[in-house]
Amino acid sequence: MTTGIQPGQQPWLGVPEIDIGNTDLIEAKRLPPSLDTRSQRREITLPTGKFIVPQAHSIDDNGPTASMHLLDESATLSIGERLAKALPDRLTIHLIGDLGAGKTTLCRGLLRGLGYLGKVKSPTYTLVEPYKDSRIVVYHFDFYRFTDANEFLEAGLDEYFEGSGIRLVEWPERAQPFLPEADLEIRLQIDSGGGRTLTLLPLSPEGRKCLQNLDSS
Repeated sequence: MTTGIQPGQQPWLGVPEIDIGNTDLIEAKRLPPSLDTRSQRREITLPTGKFIVPQAHSIDDNGPTASMHLLDESATLSIGERLAKALPDRLTIHLIGDLGAGKTTLCRGLLRGLGYLGKVKSPTYTLVEPYKDSRIVVYHFDFYRFTDANEFLEAGLDEYFEGSGIRLVEWPERAQPFLPEADLEIRLQIDSGGGRTLTLLPLSPEGRKCLQNLDSS
């Protein structure tokens, strides 16, 4: 991937054709994925050997927003594992995306990155699944079945947002305005050409620190 900046022009990203005889590129595909939130180019590869392309930019005063294209489920699991290594002991993450966008897959990768080896299921019917056998206690929420935001309070789920731990919340908009604000918002969008676009938006100092840790990891 190459970048070029000419006077008076915007930065551009380009993906070069891959020569099958270029052994340097083939070897680079074995590298783990990386993330750059700064305004400079970096080639990103996944263990599957498929490229993802970042578009780093800042859209508000909260800090950098990182976006990337995930080609398949393996890529989604991989970035979840990398995110796990960047987490503090306390963080609330809101996951935004349509059905099938990969929210639960990302949570599965994150838990794997924290050392949890058991089965990870969507808490669509249980509303919350606690994972206390990982490096950090994780609470995985899914509010898809809510028809009224008051169900969040009626179920006593607000108590889970006290103290340390990681809160992963799918369909957070269905529990508003009672749901505590996110430190980090993760958006997953299904692309018409295949794969997913993932966007990371920090909304607090802890969220910005998490994104910085992800970049430096």
